Formats: sequence, structure tokens, C-alpha cells
Amino acid sequence: MKVSTKSRYGVAAMLDIAQHCNDGPVALRNVAERQQVSEHYLEQLMSSLRNAGYVRSIRGAQGGYVLAKDPATITVGDIVRAMEGPIAPVDCLLAEKGPANPYCGKSEQCVRRNIWLKMGESIASALDSISLASLCTDLQPSKEVEERGEQV
Repeated sequence: MKVSTKSRYGVAAMLDIAQHCNDGPVALRNVAERQQVSEHYLEQLMSSLRNAGYVRSIRGAQGGYVLAKDPATITVGDIVRAMEGPIAPVDCLLAEKGPANPYCGKSEQCVRRNIWLKMGESIASALDSISLASLCTDLQPSKEVEERGEQV
């Protein structure tokens, strides 16, 4: 299973905005430069994050993006769901068990489905345990060293 570029860049953009939230609205072009991602692609991602209620856009010359919630309440799982939808390693988990399951009519008695279900729950639990605030805290020591011009 791979994490898509939407999720990777979505997390990177949200972390960038969280790191610079004390500086006011963050211009998307600055995020794009720092993260080395296309500004056009980031615009698409920010639309999903805005619709999910995690960022707000501020118009004008001093505009940009700000977090719509406290970074301690936004998890990596939230961001991935905003980018991808439900966290499910296989399609059959996206529907109810039973013969009417559009992905597999055998889902009711499928022992393999339980494997994928446990896997999805573990992934979701891990992603939901990491907040933007905790990521910012983890980055803080290296950022201070970087500002002093020292090698990490």
C-alpha cells in the first residue's frame, strides 16, 4: 500500500502552515517554494482541506491560508481522509458486509476481509495519534539549529 502524493503533499502543506501560523496568513506560493511542490497542485489540495474545515483562506495583498482549528486537534488521519476519503486498504471495506456488497458478494463469510479491516483500523489509529502540533514540536529543535546556521 502506498500513500498518494495528495496525502503526502497535503500533510506537508498543513505542517508548513502550522509552523508559520504565528506569522499571519501563509501565502501558497511560499508553501510551494518551501515544499518544492507546484502551486497549482497545492491549490487543488487546499480546496479539499478548506472544504473539510481545516484551513481558511484570507483574501487580499496580505492574504493566504490559516488553520481553521487548533493544530493540536488536527491529525494526520484527518488530513489523509480529507485528501483520500475513508482509510481503507481494500475496496470491499467501503461497503457493508453481505451479498449486496458491490465489491464482493462473498464479504459476509470472507475471512480475508477481517485481515484488511484490522489493517485499516491500525493505520487509522496510527495516523489519528499524530497531531499537527506534535509534528511542529518534533521539528522545533532542528528548526532552531537551522536558524543559527548549524548543521543538523
